[in-house]
Amino acid sequence: MIKVEYLTKIIPNGPKVLSDLNFTVEPGEFVAVVGTSGSGKSMLLKCLALREKWSKGRYLVDGTDILKSSLAGLRKIRREFAFLEEKPMLNENKTSLKNVLIGTRYQTPAWRMLTGMVRNDDYMGAMDTLEKLGLLDKARQKTGKMSGGEKQRVAIARALVHGAKVILADEPVSGLDPHSAEKILTDLKALCKNQGITVIAVMHQGELAERFADRILGLNQGNLVLDIRGRRMTSRERMLL
Repeated sequence: MIKVEYLTKIIPNGPKVLSDLNFTVEPGEFVAVVGTSGSGKSMLLKCLALREKWSKGRYLVDGTDILKSSLAGLRKIRREFAFLEEKPMLNENKTSLKNVLIGTRYQTPAWRMLTGMVRNDDYMGAMDTLEKLGLLDKARQKTGKMSGGEKQRVAIARALVHGAKVILADEPVSGLDPHSAEKILTDLKALCKNQGITVIAVMHQGELAERFADRILGLNQGNLVLDIRGRRMTSRERMLL
């Protein structure tokens, strides 16, 4: 379980971007974060991934106080949390399979980064994951020749193969055609339901958040103004954003 208490983020010599946010996320939940541009959505994800330093607050993950546990807390986040950017950071000169196996610099042992060697179990695990995400036929294709939706699924597969329990996705369907967006969100929803993966996703399209999310968190100028079950938002709720 993730529990956030009084999360505040102030830019040095600048504005307060997030102000006293309080919420919890249960294992296996799909949580959509919505709000207008500049509301603090992406900053929230970066704080949860510890890519941005908290100005104030308490961060509990499975009972561990992450901000007080120093290196142990940082290792836990790097090991169990995957941060997916709007445009996935992939090596476009390598195949989707290689991208999945290599992982990120935080996830992959140094010897594997240097040698490129993998165990047979790792290879089979990567192939199984690509198959579940509908990418088995793309395993040998370089990611530079893949569509935006396919690249996002490669990034998801990489996160899963390297043991992610939580996926933090920043605008995972931005710029994608409706079919590709539907496929990505259906896959993420299935991971929550079938594997107990927790997904927290920044979503610009409110109607997609209503359809796919178990919970919707709404931000407005860095304040949490909405925390509801996944459903169609009322006109009054939309006006809060």
